[in-house]
Amino acid sequence: MHQVVAEEWDRETVDGLEWRQRWEAALSSSFGRADNEVVTEAVAPDMVGSTAVVAVLSGCQIIISNCGDSRAVLCRGNETIPLTVDQKPDREDELKRIEGEGGKVINWNGARVFGVLAMSRAIGDRYLRPWIIPVPEVTFTTRTEEDECLILASDGLWDVMSNDEVGEVVRRLLRRWRRSPVVEGEILVAQAIADNLTEISLARNSSDNISIVVVDLKSKRKRLQRR
Repeated sequence: MHQVVAEEWDRETVDGLEWRQRWEAALSSSFGRADNEVVTEAVAPDMVGSTAVVAVLSGCQIIISNCGDSRAVLCRGNETIPLTVDQKPDREDELKRIEGEGGKVINWNGARVFGVLAMSRAIGDRYLRPWIIPVPEVTFTTRTEEDECLILASDGLWDVMSNDEVGEVVRRLLRRWRRSPVVEGEILVAQAIADNLTEISLARNSSDNISIVVVDLKSKRKRLQRR
């Protein structure tokens, strides 16, 4: 996906577009292209799909593009700020769109499109068009000096931990490392946080796949030295 986004950004040269509009256009076309390549390159059959949450970082902006029920959360000082809203079939605007296209949302172990898929947007899942679409929602957040970490994760994490719980884990770990930065071996702060969140999710018997990426927003933070 990162290669597709880079190529689509270079290709998006429409005159007169404000920078936010240019990013929205590039990210939208990136998700559409990835969705088409699933079919044209025989990556997966029509019955298979995936969520996708993409982060683009500049010196002053965090740009998030999300399709599905993976999620991006920003840990800023003592705040935990959601940067995406899960695209679930029973979300009011998504429910209206699905039903407007003649679709149905059925409660079968949670709200699902035709009782099958528990999200309303995805890359792939062609058998559920036009109700499941690969159109992302894009948000822009101005960076601050208080920004600590960006958490990008699939619902294997969010099914068993709330945004606030994840933020508290991040802050607790950062406080511990500031007080006693010497631990065993050498590891990046971001990797250590991702590992810890994965362990908690598994301990809570998460039943879905757990994919977690942590981006350390403190560029000068040193690696932890493990004892």
